[in-house]
Amino acid sequence: MKIGIIGLGNMGSPMARNLIDAGHQVTVYNRTRSRADIFAEAGASIATTPGQAAAQADIILTVVADDHALEEVVFSHDGILEALPAGGLHVGLSTISVAFARRLKDVHREYSQHYVSAPVFGRPEAAAAAKLFVIAAGEQQQVERCSGLLGVIGQKTFVVGTEPAAANLVKLIGNFLITTVLEGLAESFALARKSGVEPLKLLEVLTGTLFTAPVYQTYGKMIAAQKFEPAGFKLPLGMKDNRLVLAAAEEAAVPMPMASLVRDRFIAAMALGLSEMDWSAIALLSARNAGIDPKF
Repeated sequence: MKIGIIGLGNMGSPMARNLIDAGHQVTVYNRTRSRADIFAEAGASIATTPGQAAAQADIILTVVADDHALEEVVFSHDGILEALPAGGLHVGLSTISVAFARRLKDVHREYSQHYVSAPVFGRPEAAAAAKLFVIAAGEQQQVERCSGLLGVIGQKTFVVGTEPAAANLVKLIGNFLITTVLEGLAESFALARKSGVEPLKLLEVLTGTLFTAPVYQTYGKMIAAQKFEPAGFKLPLGMKDNRLVLAAAEEAAVPMPMASLVRDRFIAAMALGLSEMDWSAIALLSARNAGIDPKF
């Protein structure tokens, strides 16, 4: 199958590699050309514009940072919308707003194209191992059309509805819950450290009894060791997702006081210069507030 993939960051690069290894004919595009050039040796074609990547593809995948970045690659004069053939399918893997997902569905329909939202749960190491969890939504026929590709990049796909925006809402809710875990772990480890309990021992107890899920194990290790670099998911991206879930909640008239609290933690962390760190670095705020040396 002819596949285009736009966005070769921490998540897009391993996805592209897995699609190439699976035998697909892949064309890649990235705003920073050097990230795309390394895929030429693996057999990928290199596009010079998003539109060129889309024009050569049956299905175009986008893996970019936010609404603004996706708007540029879709709506620019050399973008996806003008180049994707009629009947072509755009699969959006990015974490974007609910409102923008609705817009993408509508505008692709106007151009006789199709759109499926398929954001993922998992960090870069999971993307490299093809162990992502994919949350998909869109017309049933189109979800089935791209299911083979989603099976290449992930270990399981959850189909949550026929409206693409549903997948984006589920993704935002999931990321919101991760931030509550980050805050809960941060406060717990600060209390343990100041009270003389070894953080790694606390982590062993927690993840060996009540909290066995990977999210507690992965982020628990990072917070216990205060190891927030290199960032798998930078703090400003966490702030962006928090803003998007609050926007969705406001539209639906659903109060989310925990999301508002976490928002302030992200703002404080960014004000202290932690923007290049992993989003779990909000844990440094709890250590600092407890009078413990937070190493920053």
